[in-house]
Amino acid sequence: MTKEDLTAAESLIEFIDSCPSMFHTAMTLSERLEQAGYVYLPEGSAWTIERGGSYYTRRNNSSVIAWHVGARVAQAAAEKPCAAAPYHFQLTASHGDSPTFKVKSVGELEGPQGYLRLNVEAYGGMIDYTWFDRPLSLAGRVLVRTGARVESRLFSLDRDVAIIPSLAIHMNRDVNNGFAPNRARDLCPLISAGALPAGSLDQMVADELGVDVADVLARDLFLVNRQRSCVWGMANEFVSAPKLDDLACAYTSLEAMLAQTNEHDVSLFACFDNEEVGSGTKQGAMSTFLRDTLARVNEGLGFGEEDYRRALAASMLVSCDNAHALHPNRPDCADEGARPMLNAGLVIKEAANQHYCTDAFSRAALVAVLENAQVPYQAFANRSDMAGGSTLGNLSNIQASMHAVDVGLPQLAMHSSFETTGVRDVTLAIQALTAFYNADLQISEADSVVLA
Repeated sequence: MTKEDLTAAESLIEFIDSCPSMFHTAMTLSERLEQAGYVYLPEGSAWTIERGGSYYTRRNNSSVIAWHVGARVAQAAAEKPCAAAPYHFQLTASHGDSPTFKVKSVGELEGPQGYLRLNVEAYGGMIDYTWFDRPLSLAGRVLVRTGARVESRLFSLDRDVAIIPSLAIHMNRDVNNGFAPNRARDLCPLISAGALPAGSLDQMVADELGVDVADVLARDLFLVNRQRSCVWGMANEFVSAPKLDDLACAYTSLEAMLAQTNEHDVSLFACFDNEEVGSGTKQGAMSTFLRDTLARVNEGLGFGEEDYRRALAASMLVSCDNAHALHPNRPDCADEGARPMLNAGLVIKEAANQHYCTDAFSRAALVAVLENAQVPYQAFANRSDMAGGSTLGNLSNIQASMHAVDVGLPQLAMHSSFETTGVRDVTLAIQALTAFYNADLQISEADSVVLA
């Protein structure tokens, strides 16, 4: 691994450490964008957009969209031949949420005897057993009353307060022959063995925020795995951390967005919330958030509805969500012809059932970009007799349809509480996505694409 690779991996770790919940991810992204000179445009305010300008907006304080308007984007539709769109978007989309457990509104379970436990439910499809016997913390947002105002506060404990204890092997002799935890019985985090009374959860939250417990009106709090992220291996080949799916893609696509120099298009970065639970929320990829933003950018540039439709037809989305690397102990679970390896480059994902949005046209367009830039890439497909996952590309296309391709960093242990990818894959993903942003793609329907 090169010094550049190790630096990129350590920067990814720093990013992940600053994102214990999707609300913190949105704030971390916002701070990075502000530092890079992007101007915040709240959804509830009037927008003024200029060519050459860089902007961002948020929804629910958990989803972020940022964009840069190229200085050479056409001033009017008449500046381009009527057969061509007046301008186009090139965008990446990732997600800032990861599988975990959410604390219910009635957040405590008393007993048995003097025990006090958290009342949680699954958020997304995690590997349950990976959450046992790990020191856990809490993070998210809290809604607090201050006089006549109710305001949102970020919340993150910088200490361990819970653990989900395994049952001793002496009480479950068959545990190594197979164990399917019952989420209502086996996965309740322990927070006290008698030292704390009922009501301690909300009291702790209030104390952390410096408010009265009666003024804590609501909370979205999630369990956080506090295991330290690290670069490891005898050759420093691996980086392991919580939430690599999908913070690795959020990080690498943001780095690429900030490095882009394309002045011929509207470059756009999106990081959505709630992908792990279906994206069907007001801030998810299936919501109007992307469509609303693109339409307002179009209007802010002085174009009409017809121009917007033409721009979408000439645009391209790279949906960024990690991919399964070949497992060293279970190669039988991989497709025989498409077996991505760690540290070998960004993975292009395909599925006949279109759970990934890649098709021949979008694959060819991205492959041409990557080969021109001499950036390596790989292919992934599910084994034909195994159902795979899905991601946000096709869901966002419901609201704003355009050519789209699914990609991701190769990783092991997807949806574990602690995941692994390759150190070099961080650098290669940034290089690949920067190449995409910098390519001035001239798309003509599904007939051709020119890399100008």
